[in-house]
Amino acid sequence: MKRFYFLIALFIISAHNIMPQDSPFYDAPFGGGGGYTGGWIMPNVDGINVQLKNFGVPSLPSSGFYMSGGAGFIYLGFIKNLRVGGIGFSGSRTASAIFYPLYPAPYTSYNREAVYSISGGGLTLEYTLPFIKDFGVSFGAVIGRGSLNIQLYSNNGTITWNNYWHSASEGLLGASSLKNSFWLFTPTLNVDIPAYHLLSFRIGAGYQYTFGSSWTYDNNKDITDAPSDINGNSFYIQAGIFVGLFSY
Repeated sequence: MKRFYFLIALFIISAHNIMPQDSPFYDAPFGGGGGYTGGWIMPNVDGINVQLKNFGVPSLPSSGFYMSGGAGFIYLGFIKNLRVGGIGFSGSRTASAIFYPLYPAPYTSYNREAVYSISGGGLTLEYTLPFIKDFGVSFGAVIGRGSLNIQLYSNNGTITWNNYWHSASEGLLGASSLKNSFWLFTPTLNVDIPAYHLLSFRIGAGYQYTFGSSWTYDNNKDITDAPSDINGNSFYIQAGIFVGLFSY
């Protein structure tokens, strides 16, 4: 681990010192880095809210929810202003309520909960506008894989160890999950503002388009005829802090 940190430090110092003014790459961004990114993702939840109402929990807000992850990139010196990297992210929102069924036991209440989550990641390709100096404005895209997950729970509170396994053997456990796996393509716009050579702040936005999706439930069994409007298509905004070597 110490050797790894030494090599990173050596790379930063060397890159900072050996890039002379007459370098063919000096007039283009160079360097790279990585760090934490947080954001707000806004999927279309109208279709799933219809089903959640029938399930007995409140609707998910259309305003979206928080997501977090990490990203990193490096400029390709032989292709001016082009940087490549990777990103990963995940976020979730929960809706819960006490449910009172009419049948079979009208006086028994159930705790019902739905957890809606989105996750994904992939390769990033970005082009930094060459006529903007001092900070980086980049247009690009993310190409990768992701999933939309819906977990449903229904139970009536505390249970003994033996009763839990009895319920499991009788198929009475109130838990199930749905998963929509997909490919994603996300056009992005990011602005990176260096605070110093080794520190940069990012703000950005993108729209996630999904394709080639498939639905499964529980232990990866297929679901057919799922509504097409329940998918991972989402607009998001993000902000982050990166550590690395930055020059614009």
